[in-house]
Amino acid sequence: MRAIFKREFRACFQSVIGWLFLAATLAFYFLYFYVYNLSYGYPPITYALNAISFLFLITVPVLTMRIFAEERHTKTDQLILTAPVSIGKIVAGKYLALAAVFSIATAVIGLSPLLLGCFGTVPYGENYAALLGFWMYGLASIAIGTFVSSLTESQVISAVLTFVFLFLGYMMDGITQVISSGGNLLTKVLNCYNLTSGMERLLSGQLDLTALVYYISLTLLFLFLTTQSIQKRRWSVSVKKIGLGIFNAGFSAAAVAAVVILNLVADTLPDTVTNFDLTNEKLYSVTDETKNILSALDKEVDLYVLANESSQDEQFASTLKMYGELSDKIQLTYVDPAVSPNFYQKYTQDQIQANSVIAVCGERSKIVNYSDVYETQIDYQTYSSQTTGYDGEGQLTSAIQYVTNDEMKTVYEITGHGESPVSGSFKEAIEKMNLTLTSVNLLELEALPKDCEAVIIQGPESDFSKDDAKKIKDYLADGGKVLISAQYTAQPMDNFKSILEAYGLELEEGMIAETNQGNFLQNPFYLLPDISYDAITADVSDEYVFLPYAQGIAYPQEAQDDTVTYTPLLTTSDEAVLKKDVQNMMSYEKEDGDLEGPFTVGISVTDTKSQAQLIVYTAPEMFTDSADQYVPGNNTALFAASIRSLAGEEKASSLIVIPVKQYELQRLTIAQGTVLSVGFLTTVAAPLLLAVLGIIIWLKRRKA
Repeated sequence: MRAIFKREFRACFQSVIGWLFLAATLAFYFLYFYVYNLSYGYPPITYALNAISFLFLITVPVLTMRIFAEERHTKTDQLILTAPVSIGKIVAGKYLALAAVFSIATAVIGLSPLLLGCFGTVPYGENYAALLGFWMYGLASIAIGTFVSSLTESQVISAVLTFVFLFLGYMMDGITQVISSGGNLLTKVLNCYNLTSGMERLLSGQLDLTALVYYISLTLLFLFLTTQSIQKRRWSVSVKKIGLGIFNAGFSAAAVAAVVILNLVADTLPDTVTNFDLTNEKLYSVTDETKNILSALDKEVDLYVLANESSQDEQFASTLKMYGELSDKIQLTYVDPAVSPNFYQKYTQDQIQANSVIAVCGERSKIVNYSDVYETQIDYQTYSSQTTGYDGEGQLTSAIQYVTNDEMKTVYEITGHGESPVSGSFKEAIEKMNLTLTSVNLLELEALPKDCEAVIIQGPESDFSKDDAKKIKDYLADGGKVLISAQYTAQPMDNFKSILEAYGLELEEGMIAETNQGNFLQNPFYLLPDISYDAITADVSDEYVFLPYAQGIAYPQEAQDDTVTYTPLLTTSDEAVLKKDVQNMMSYEKEDGDLEGPFTVGISVTDTKSQAQLIVYTAPEMFTDSADQYVPGNNTALFAASIRSLAGEEKASSLIVIPVKQYELQRLTIAQGTVLSVGFLTTVAAPLLLAVLGIIIWLKRRKA
């Protein structure tokens, strides 16, 4: 077998075919790599790999057409058919030679994620899972081409038939959809020849064992069929018997049936066993928080999916399946809207979108609208909607917590003093906790309601009245929980400050400018503070949070009262400066009257006697979506953890927020000169050099 491998591998590069195969594969890949990864700065190479998957329809037929057909045409196959070498070794040697040529191209492509890693964060797990899928798809395609080449002595017919075989596998998903959009036994069997579905799963960032089993079994099947095809001819050359032809056909049919059954069985295995999520955001698995919630369920929860099971959104369906596999308390039922169009009216009179889910436990129910499962944003360059995140787990976990929890609490946000409303992802975080967010004007209340879980005061621009301030202080004295984000303003805020002063806190007038480059973003007023480890900051302790236009908080270094404890959460560096006169400042460095850091910009105060808790941050703009985009999701996570802390340890487990999982990492920043030079070398120079080298070698051998 080794001699056959060497002979065929050498033959690929003694002719022009091997060189052109490498040149075409790399040229097309690096063309898309230049567009997606270098120009646009996308860290995953999946876009480029997916874009060139069609290339196998052209390159593989050319690569494989001669492997057996040429020898059959020149009659040199008689030497093989009568040689004392097993047909299996002959087929394996020839196939491995072609696979080695393709593997060289794949190995070169495998260097591209390392190149991208020089310019920023790259999801190596996703990239190499995608490359594995591309490689396995290519190997299976080569096995198909090898089989077709064994059927004919015409290289042209071999190339055309290989194209037809590969095209059918490439288009099989569309073909089965035409046969039955809902799916049936025939489409399941036909999908066993869906060549692209396994690669698509691997391209998505999943290490899917069923996809690997599929490609390995398909490759072995076609190599086995190749062996049987040659074995039949070998037998007919050496012994004139017709009986073996029947045995050959029956044995081949049995092998095909075995592979079909193997893959149908593999598809029934639980995703928790066959899928390994390699994405940075864990898009295809569930978090430990959800696993803990599901394992602790003591009530039956029905999840009614308003969709035909075979046509349900694939990613959402996979998440739902995992919920059913992780807890025997979860009952998953698909309700086809075409069969039961009014089913949802048992739970709501509002129109529900297809693919939505109704979570039901006893008398309680909650709708997970399909429109909330995916996060979308408007691309203002194209004015089109772009899907940017997946929130299937967050919505489902929230719904399950809601229907299994009989006690509902309310969070009140104070209005009437120019406060910024809680909105966007921060409002969604509260809703995911199944807390009711209600706006109240203290002027209209004698005292805060008894069902108040916590109070939010976000960036008041004008002072509280003495009566309003007293209501908040009375609420705290009675064990209340308050989250305050204080805003820098030139307006007198004596009454508002009295709330803080009741717990020994004092706002340091001015705005903090950070002069340590590691602690600000773009502008010295855009703080990236140091994060102290605490239960509140645990989710973001290894990340950044973003505080624009913050002021400092002074607090007693030694508590006057043993019942009050101070826990700094966010602090600036020692090099920070508090600018006292922002309007007339001449520099970000310390000037006359300015104070030197470090400064506390986030603190938690707890009174163990009254059970009151006060969490204070000094930049209300940090709790806006525009600020959160700079540190994707981290400010929201800090906000949610702060609310959870105010609720207390006994309720924290029921206030879990699973954040939206983002599809895209932060784009890479690559200098235009680097883009052009690397793009030219990889897309033009290297492939052209390979092609020219192949032509020169071919011409020399032809003259010789």
